[in-house]
Amino acid sequence: MPSFYSLMGVAPTGFDPEHRFVTSWLLPPLWLGIYRLVYALFGWANLISSWAWNGINNPDQIGPQFNYFTNLTWWGVTCYMTIASIHTFVYTKNGHSWLDRWWRSLQALHSLFYTTIVVFPFLVTIVYWAVLYEGPWFTVTEDAFSNVSRHGLNSLAALLEIVVPATNPPPWLHVLFLVLLLAAYLGLAYVTYATQSFYPYAFLDPNSGGGQLAGYIVGIAAACVVIYLLVWALIWIRQRFTGRGKRSKEDMGMHTQFRNRHDMEMAAK
Repeated sequence: MPSFYSLMGVAPTGFDPEHRFVTSWLLPPLWLGIYRLVYALFGWANLISSWAWNGINNPDQIGPQFNYFTNLTWWGVTCYMTIASIHTFVYTKNGHSWLDRWWRSLQALHSLFYTTIVVFPFLVTIVYWAVLYEGPWFTVTEDAFSNVSRHGLNSLAALLEIVVPATNPPPWLHVLFLVLLLAAYLGLAYVTYATQSFYPYAFLDPNSGGGQLAGYIVGIAAACVVIYLLVWALIWIRQRFTGRGKRSKEDMGMHTQFRNRHDMEMAAK
């Protein structure tokens, strides 16, 4: 019977034995790390500029930013790109990434982290432009920059992480965790109202109608599952047409040397 870690994408023979999180069928590892770093720096620039602008013009809006699923997702994308770029650069230099030596629980969380950043951004983009955005276009440049980044370029980051790396399709158990994370955010939204007297999103207000609220909740959860299925299919198709990813002989040699050294260290213990 498969273990919990196996269901979470951590194989009994070791986490990501083919190093698919830090390699690409399209780019050498170094360029994969550079692309991820560039996106991470863009994300941090967006967050810092937003804080600076709000600190001068709307200081009361800095704290409540963490009440919005949009902003939490953008933080997730930025942090993932930062961490993934570091892992990729370490692999480029040493033939292994820090992921190889992490606890299995952290490896499983990294796998789930990847799934969230290739699923949630699409959900954010769809809900924002289809439900929340009512126009007119933003008159303040900072507002336009922030909203286009967090409701548009977030999905570009997700698409690139689907297409460019050699990652496997996410484990099926991740669907459950995605829905649980949405449920946890729903709880946060009502804690926000209880402590700060506002709903992050107007459709979460029960006074707008219980049936309508239930429809939004069920609809968003269902959309999340559908997006997950589409993401899984896209990654499967990418693997099918790219031979599940290819690494250079030099990369394979570096990985083999590290694996042999690691096995010797474990045998010595």
